[in-house]
Amino acid sequence: MTDLSRSETTRVLLSWSSGKDSAWALYQLQQDPDVEVVGLMTTYNQAFERSAIHGVRLELVRAQAEAAGLPLIEIPLPWPCSNEQYEQAMSAALDQARRQLSPDAVAFGDLFLEDIRAYRESRMADTGLGLLFPIWGIPTDQLARDMVDGGLKAYLSCLDPKKMPESLAGSLFSHEFLDRLPSEVDPCGENGEFHSFAWSGPMFKKPVQVTVGETVTREGFVYTDLISAVPSGAGQ
Repeated sequence: MTDLSRSETTRVLLSWSSGKDSAWALYQLQQDPDVEVVGLMTTYNQAFERSAIHGVRLELVRAQAEAAGLPLIEIPLPWPCSNEQYEQAMSAALDQARRQLSPDAVAFGDLFLEDIRAYRESRMADTGLGLLFPIWGIPTDQLARDMVDGGLKAYLSCLDPKKMPESLAGSLFSHEFLDRLPSEVDPCGENGEFHSFAWSGPMFKKPVQVTVGETVTREGFVYTDLISAVPSGAGQ
């Protein structure tokens, strides 16, 4: 992989889920004078045009990239999607990113799951790109509070009702929300308890205009639809 110890600025492509962890990872990278974030890359369900896992409308993910002032590499995934298809799509996206953005490294907003990090390291080993994990290892109770105190605003887009109350669907990620979480739930939802959509914070040049729509249960998970609040015909 690329040697990131050299003195010149490292050009970084950030893996973007649309959630708070990705947003906070972006903010941390933005604070590093030796890093230039050159773009975001995101996977989405091609059948429904929604972000993979989080279930957020693709138009809102695009609005996030615009609010951050960064180009977005979009990675369409079939539904259902096999691991082989996923890896082929990621490989094609990295080829596209090399042509368009010339990154030195790819960054991820992972927090503490060793198996996920090991998988990423394994898959990226032969790409010639470095790996960065800017918020890795920060205790998640501290990290969650730091996000809120730092001005990050996000809505819950998905939760697992087997792990936390359905009444928290669509909540604003806030101190009040954190206070209401069951003690066994990770404050950042790193074990898949919940996912979010970041719409405002210091990583963005302007807020993403969004409203909370209806909540539905689908395939065992509770999804809250988030809808663009931009008037028809207006730009973000």
